[in-house]
Formats: sequence, C-alpha cells, structure tokens
Amino acid sequence: MREINSNRIDPAIKRLLSYATSEEKVDEEYYKYICSPNRKLYGGGINGEIISCIGIEIHNSSDGVIKHIAVLPKERGGGIGSSMIRFICKEHNLNSVSAETDKDAVLFYANFGFRITSLGEKYPGVERFLCELDLR
Repeated sequence: MREINSNRIDPAIKRLLSYATSEEKVDEEYYKYICSPNRKLYGGGINGEIISCIGIEIHNSSDGVIKHIAVLPKERGGGIGSSMIRFICKEHNLNSVSAETDKDAVLFYANFGFRITSLGEKYPGVERFLCELDLR
C-alpha cells in the first residue's frame, strides 16, 4: 500500500473511488484527501496496476473512520479489503476504526469483526449501517 497524494487524480484511483461514492462526488472526495491533513488515501496494486484503495479520516490521533474502500470487481473476495483495513490500523496505530455502509457491504465488515448497528433509512429506500471495531 502506498499513500496517494498527487494533485492530479490517477484514472485508476478515480475508477476505484467511483465504486465507493457517487461518480459526481469522486473529484470532490479526492481533493478532500489532498487538502485535509487528517485524511489519508492509500492505493494497492499488483504488477503495477492499482486494484484497490482505502481512504481514512483520523480523529483524536487514534480513531479512524473509513471514508472509502474499494477493490476492482475482478479482484474481490481474495482478502484485499481485509488486508487494507489491517494496514491502516497498523500504519496509524488506531484504537478504533468505524465505517458507515449500505446493505451490500455490511457482511464484509461483520465478517471482519466489526459491531454492526442499523442507522435506519437515512435516504429514501436505503438502509445504512454503522460498523465499529475496537482495537484496544
């Protein structure tokens, strides 16, 4: 995993972020990583191709919030997402990590060991979930 901090968004990162947020928000979200000192974006690759990314926001120097996590569809199911979470926890010596997600990804977080809480229907017809992991 390497930190992504270029002022120009790599097309591979743009594509990955589009899986984790709406396409209309990709540029805006990317530049939050570039401009905010408590946000970090990391990319992972195989044979020179970027196939995954994870973006976090650090609070109180030891609590992380996963803002975005994405793996290319053809590479999913092989443990890459889990290894990215382990990486950010170790890299930033986190005491806790959380994420908000939809029904499609809640099982991924539950399988990792996150505690899942329904936030209800935050958007019409869309249930959201808070996923929390205490690392202490």
